[in-house]
Amino acid sequence: MPVRSGWLLPLGQTRQNTRITNIGATTPINPLGVRSGILPGTYDGKFRLGGLWMSGAGPMTATVYHGRAVIQGGNSDGAYPVAVDQDMTITFGDGDPLHPRIDLVVLRVYDNDADLQGKYDAVVEIVKGEPKAAPVAPEPPARSLVLFGVKVKAGASAGTGGIDWTASGTVTDLRTTTVAAGGILPVYNNAAVAGSYPGQYQDNDNAHCLQRWDGTTWVAYPKEIGGIAPSGTVSAGGYTGQFRDNNGSLQRWNGTTWVNYQPPVENEATTTGVTALANWSVVSFYARRTKSGLCTMTVTVTRTGPQVDANSAGNINDEPLCVLPAGWRPALSVEASACDGFGNGGANVTTSGQIDLRTWSANGALAANRNIRISATYILP
Repeated sequence: MPVRSGWLLPLGQTRQNTRITNIGATTPINPLGVRSGILPGTYDGKFRLGGLWMSGAGPMTATVYHGRAVIQGGNSDGAYPVAVDQDMTITFGDGDPLHPRIDLVVLRVYDNDADLQGKYDAVVEIVKGEPKAAPVAPEPPARSLVLFGVKVKAGASAGTGGIDWTASGTVTDLRTTTVAAGGILPVYNNAAVAGSYPGQYQDNDNAHCLQRWDGTTWVAYPKEIGGIAPSGTVSAGGYTGQFRDNNGSLQRWNGTTWVNYQPPVENEATTTGVTALANWSVVSFYARRTKSGLCTMTVTVTRTGPQVDANSAGNINDEPLCVLPAGWRPALSVEASACDGFGNGGANVTTSGQIDLRTWSANGALAANRNIRISATYILP
């Protein structure tokens, strides 16, 4: 009896059936229903899922290998534990003369109490798809677990070479996993399936992290290496560069001790984009801003127009020098220092980016061909 199901046959259950289907794997999906799936594991422990694997055995035949699974019926039907304890050979029908099709290999439970099919049985069977130019898989029957999709090319038969078992796209692994309630689910073709309760865990091998269901989505937990150790769990670091939470402060292990961590400041710089105003030309410009919005800039301009003289009090008419590029202008107008090596003064940097020189050294002059350097540090909008 290669396929067995517990608590299905109406005339009793053998002790062997009870033992071999004693799975205890029910990941709930609601108060009554559980997630259908295959129990994970392989003989050597190297892979997540080995049960109910399939491989080509002949032109139109395949072998489905042993394994154990849970198949959920309707909520009121309960879950059916099923075990395939012997490898099985299944045979596919010949291909359509004109079009390919996609067949499904399923593990299916027949329960006359629920489906009125006239029998109580558990089987591995093929659900034949419809031949089309662009075929799609058929709908799986109720109380079944899909194992594989198989593309049967047009005209395939034992006499024409059969199914291209090794060709890309011929066989699609559709198996999924399940574990006992409270266990960590090893993801296999089911990473996007919603969790059943907050606090449920799954090991997402594709993302290489442990994930927790928060009631809405799967949230990644820190990885084995590179994660932040929770406060109070680590006294000495395991490797240089390890991080831990220390009562709200982030600390880094430097190989000897824990040091409060200050992340490097991300910044960007520019040397272009300044526009000179009348009677001035731009000699150079350099500005640097952090991601947090702090900017330091220095712009050098030279006088190309007539000389401007300051009076004995250092007063001059406001002299527009240049305009800073967008994205590098202050949130509020700020005062900047200005100097040409002969005199110095104060400039105003407006929110529109215009720099106006407003004062100069007493009796000094803004002479032609002298470079004036203006510098300021300010907060960006």
